[in-house]
Amino acid sequence: MSKELIRLTDCVVKYDDEVVLDRLNLYINDKEFLTLLGPSGCGKTTTLRIIGGFQKPTSGDVFFDGKRINDLPPHKRKVNTVFQKYALFTHMNIFENVAFGLRIQKRPEKEIEQRVEEALELVNLPGYGKRSVDSLSGGQQQRVAIARAIVNRPQVLLLDEPLGALDLKLRKDMQVELKKIQQQVGITFIYVTHDQEEALTMSDTVVVMDKGNIQQIGTPQDIYNEPKNAFVADFIGESNIIDGTMPEDRVVRMYGKKFACLDGGFAPGEAVDVVIRPEDIDIVPVEQGQLTGTVTEVTFKGMHYDIIVDFQGFKWLIQTTDYSPVGARIGVKIDPDGFHIMKKSRYSGMFGDYSSYSSEYDELNEDTEADDEE
Repeated sequence: MSKELIRLTDCVVKYDDEVVLDRLNLYINDKEFLTLLGPSGCGKTTTLRIIGGFQKPTSGDVFFDGKRINDLPPHKRKVNTVFQKYALFTHMNIFENVAFGLRIQKRPEKEIEQRVEEALELVNLPGYGKRSVDSLSGGQQQRVAIARAIVNRPQVLLLDEPLGALDLKLRKDMQVELKKIQQQVGITFIYVTHDQEEALTMSDTVVVMDKGNIQQIGTPQDIYNEPKNAFVADFIGESNIIDGTMPEDRVVRMYGKKFACLDGGFAPGEAVDVVIRPEDIDIVPVEQGQLTGTVTEVTFKGMHYDIIVDFQGFKWLIQTTDYSPVGARIGVKIDPDGFHIMKKSRYSGMFGDYSSYSSEYDELNEDTEADDEE
């Protein structure tokens, strides 16, 4: 049974009239890898700063191990932070960078030596102590920053977009490394990112945020397979989100047709958002299709094709290994477990139509977001 370590209760952060966090309630368990995920400006970094003590909530409380710590300064909290900008000391070698916190605590030299070696071993940099910071790659500098944080044996490590500056391949390698390090050290990691894949790869728990509010908390599988609203469905992976109604339990109606699904518990005839993931759609001959549409765009992605299909003016994204040329009339078939039915929310109607779809545009967006400071 997991033990609760941190709790934020009704935390509000306001700058002048702008509400950055809106009555946030969240608890974090000991030894958990929890990720705060959301777009720039959603409040995830502010939440991290409150836990680290760099920012006081305007109202609300922060508890650590059952004790209220609102007024406890950062250096007295059992928490260390790794930022995107590693802030390593270039005039010191790797050993001294990692030893820095222990020297401030005036630990005996023998203990410092042993703990620094252990920390470097843990981040896969044994024997690097005498090297200079400038001789290291970005990924290695990242590891030194992590070693410097864990050498102090904090109970919690806060990581603010720590892989943002690395190239894609290195970032993927480091995701696996970080998860391994977290399991080996056995401490709580609280991780901030706007990268959905990063969140799904590493986390035990994902907290999806938007506009200062938590939209959903769950395991990566829950968040992906059972999104609570159109914002979550769109932010985590690709989603076709279509207007529908529920004439009865386990039946959804859209495009004037009824489809078998697995969801229930809605009022008869209730308007809903219907999520269909691109990989859950089968392309079939027109005469076998539950719906028929026209292919308007095809992008080769290596493992599969991204195919945009027009269904009565609403564009769907289908991911398939079968090629269909632009202009082709196709049928689609969706199994009952391919539908996920969500209640209407303030996000309804904002996402899920691929009329302006461009994968390059998405990637451009991500790069500019990484440059935005929250």
